[in-house]
Amino acid sequence: MYFSKSKYTSFLKCDKLCWLQKHKPEEQKFDDSTVARMKAGSDVGELAKRLFGEYADATVEKADGGLDCSAMIEKTKKLLADGTATICEAAFSFDGLYCAVDILHREGDGYAMYEVKSTAAVKDYHYSDVAYQKYVLENCGVKVTGAHVVILNSGYVRHGELDIKQLFSVDGGSDISAQIAAEYAAVADNLKRAEKIISLADEPNVGIGRQCGNCGYWKYCSRHLPEPSVLDLYSFSKKWDCYDAGIVSFEDVVKSGVKLNDIQRRQIDYALHDRGVYVDKQAIRAFLQTLSYPLCFLDFETMQQYVPEYDGVSPFDHIPFQYSLHTVEREGGEVKHAEFLAECGVDPRRALAEKLCEDIPQDACTLAYNASTERGIVGRLAEMFPDLRERLLSIQSGIADLLPVFKKGYYYKREMGGSFSIKSVLPAVFPELDYHNLDGVQNGTEAMNAFPILQDLPPDEAEILREQLLKYCERDTFAMVKLWQELVRVSK
Repeated sequence: MYFSKSKYTSFLKCDKLCWLQKHKPEEQKFDDSTVARMKAGSDVGELAKRLFGEYADATVEKADGGLDCSAMIEKTKKLLADGTATICEAAFSFDGLYCAVDILHREGDGYAMYEVKSTAAVKDYHYSDVAYQKYVLENCGVKVTGAHVVILNSGYVRHGELDIKQLFSVDGGSDISAQIAAEYAAVADNLKRAEKIISLADEPNVGIGRQCGNCGYWKYCSRHLPEPSVLDLYSFSKKWDCYDAGIVSFEDVVKSGVKLNDIQRRQIDYALHDRGVYVDKQAIRAFLQTLSYPLCFLDFETMQQYVPEYDGVSPFDHIPFQYSLHTVEREGGEVKHAEFLAECGVDPRRALAEKLCEDIPQDACTLAYNASTERGIVGRLAEMFPDLRERLLSIQSGIADLLPVFKKGYYYKREMGGSFSIKSVLPAVFPELDYHNLDGVQNGTEAMNAFPILQDLPPDEAEILREQLLKYCERDTFAMVKLWQELVRVSK
């Protein structure tokens, strides 16, 4: 059996997962956000190698860019024999079990293990990860003097040069050997059970459940579900209880008599029957009366920095690099568009804040979709730039939210499918404006990933990608314009 630490933790999460990874790897699909997190984890791990100063890296790559595990194992043996103080990506193999320890740091006559995670807190599955590695190392004859998890310090704020010692937190400085003792004792038995499951000719009969989370096999394992199913019900806390009880389809939910709120009942009713459009004119009129001219429609795009690149930034902060703005200055007036997209490689916040102050008219009412994001960004910009503070706080105080109109059920169509994100609402109301019609960049994660790589592209490719970013962000604010116009129409 070949087993890595990631396969081990996957097995503990779900028995079926390790079988699928071996026998049906082609069915595993990762969404953009998962891929982005994996890349961020790799970047964080690379930086953490400097935690103890000079280090030897046991990484060996093949000609195709993949890892040469056998060569890494041999290189690690030599580094250990030489008494190297700090070894990164130290590779070991025992009885078909493989692991590469992020950091091994010599302590007395042994080595302490440091597992690097791009999170702000130590999580339960981290303990299983470390326990597996300790098991492999000790069976390879390594004396493990300590076990640690290295996480990012979300309280660190960068000022000047990046401070590696402050950026990372080593589990409070304590050894977690005691916390992983029970996990460590169970490793051998877990591996025996995993080997039996992997060797099965047929797929294990393990159903979907609460453990599935963001699993890459979700589409494969949930292919039996009807569309829609109880799992699609909006904000329904008992969905897994119902599923476990055999209440799966919307028809099942109706027959069961399970308690639902008005929005959930409407979602089911409209899914089962072609009801057209549900409109609560009174509620929509009340909302529209809270708006005033000049009326703006604002959307930001941000990039998340696990490792702060600019002063005043902490790990996990979202940095705005782009916005789109549509403006209607008076009733019946022309819809005007303005936009901003920062130059890549420099802190975008000052230039963005200045342009925003220019583009939004004085005393404007500004609509956003899920406005807490826009309010938060503008508020942080006001804290950063005292000379723009008054103007930015004025903009912030004028931000209203379009999301509740749909989230509270004032307007509903069957095609929304119980989702009130703008990516679901817009094409439900205006099918011709589906985000999948856009080239290149079609969602916020793609935008977040695209912006940082602009500086590495040839000029012609960078220009194409910049145009795609602009078109995507413009779609978000144009969507709000169209939805506002639709609300005005149906409220009459």
